[in-house]
Amino acid sequence: MIDKIKQHIAEVEAFKTESAKEVEAFRIKYLGKKGILNDFFASFKEVPNEQKKEFGQAVNALKKASEAKVTDLKENLESKQEEKGVYGDLSRPGEPIEIGSRHPISIVKNQIIEIFSNIGFNVSEGPEMEDDWHNFTALNLPEYHPARDMQDTFFIQTDPDILLRTHTSSVQVRYMENNKPPIRTISPGRVFRNEAISSRSHCIFHQVEGLYIDKNVSFADLKQTLLYFTKQLFGKSKIRLRPSYFPFTEPSAEVDIYWGLETETDYRITKGTGWLEIMGCGMVDPNVLRNCNIDPTEYSGFAFGMGIERIAMLLYQIGDIRMFYENDIRFLEQFKSSF
Repeated sequence: MIDKIKQHIAEVEAFKTESAKEVEAFRIKYLGKKGILNDFFASFKEVPNEQKKEFGQAVNALKKASEAKVTDLKENLESKQEEKGVYGDLSRPGEPIEIGSRHPISIVKNQIIEIFSNIGFNVSEGPEMEDDWHNFTALNLPEYHPARDMQDTFFIQTDPDILLRTHTSSVQVRYMENNKPPIRTISPGRVFRNEAISSRSHCIFHQVEGLYIDKNVSFADLKQTLLYFTKQLFGKSKIRLRPSYFPFTEPSAEVDIYWGLETETDYRITKGTGWLEIMGCGMVDPNVLRNCNIDPTEYSGFAFGMGIERIAMLLYQIGDIRMFYENDIRFLEQFKSSF
């Protein structure tokens, strides 16, 4: 009989299943009221006295093995059910990972930075909340200067000397104050103007402004730099500079590129001329250099500035500037393949 018990122990240890019904049948078979263990306990009185101790130890071993097996099988089944409930069917193929995309403003800004970095320009940044000196006065716009009306400004109510910067030229002033020529830097950033929001204008937009100061810098250097830029960004090799006015540059000019008249869209965005304005530029006014403690008799320089939104609208043929700020996923997903 002891050999029979040992045989059952071996069967219990070898038993495997992933079925809850089979586990319950196994439990009843060995641990139920009419199970094998109860039969062995009932036959204990028939065992010879000299075998009772060994018989009792064998029956206890069978009981422990049966209980342990039932416990292990139930825990295994419960853990699998929990995984399925929490994670679903783990044997299913994984969901494809959604590819993120950069915002078109970031894409164009990075392209512009890379183009100018290739010819030695570094990147400078400054605060978006500025003081009157860096935003206006140092840039040849003293108090009550009529050109201040060209830029509708957000002033801080508690301090009229503090404002949200209207251009990133304020960054150039700070850079000139803290660095000696030669200076070659671009200043990308967000700017603010108190303008009505429409399809063509916004109270928040982004600029990239460039500055080059050294000895014997001429207008020809400015033109060649801008020609290089337009070739790299737009693939256009024809530009023109029209006389214009900016308080901080003299002479000043607007830069146009020849976009062409190949499609109906070309006619629409260039108003039938083929020419498209992309930025302003000019030679840095000597007063600005003096305000930044740079000797205008020894150094000269040029500056330029462009709106990133306007460039992005041209490159991607976007008709409404408000689309950049609405965070419509259908719009942003179009730029997944861009860097």
